[in-house]
Amino acid sequence: MATVSVRYIVDDVDSAIDFYCRHLGFKEEMHPAPTFAMLSRGELRLVLSAPRGPGGGGQAMPDGRMPEPGGWNRFTLEVPDLVATVEALRREGVHFRNDVVIGVGGKQILVDDPSGNPVELFEPTLPEAKLSGG
Repeated sequence: MATVSVRYIVDDVDSAIDFYCRHLGFKEEMHPAPTFAMLSRGELRLVLSAPRGPGGGGQAMPDGRMPEPGGWNRFTLEVPDLVATVEALRREGVHFRNDVVIGVGGKQILVDDPSGNPVELFEPTLPEAKLSGG
């Protein structure tokens, strides 16, 4: 059951659904319109909105700016073996922004979805860095 929701603006909702479900283990919950979908992975709900069409997430701001994909804010998915995950995704042609880096609590890499939104894949190396609490 989802307890956290993140919205990403994507250029193509169908392409994003395929990417997240096929490569990152998400499940499609609803896709009621071409410009909107909800996916889930454990306690995370990922809301996908196109920057056009009806609905709230992709609408223009009062100053006329339009939501757009990309940027550096991201959510993190914990993986048990980062190197194996990266190798499998690279064989599938998935784009990465960088190579694996080692941080204070683990190893990480940034993968781009088809619209250029980053997702951090993270393998904890310290027990306290694990999402499961150890």
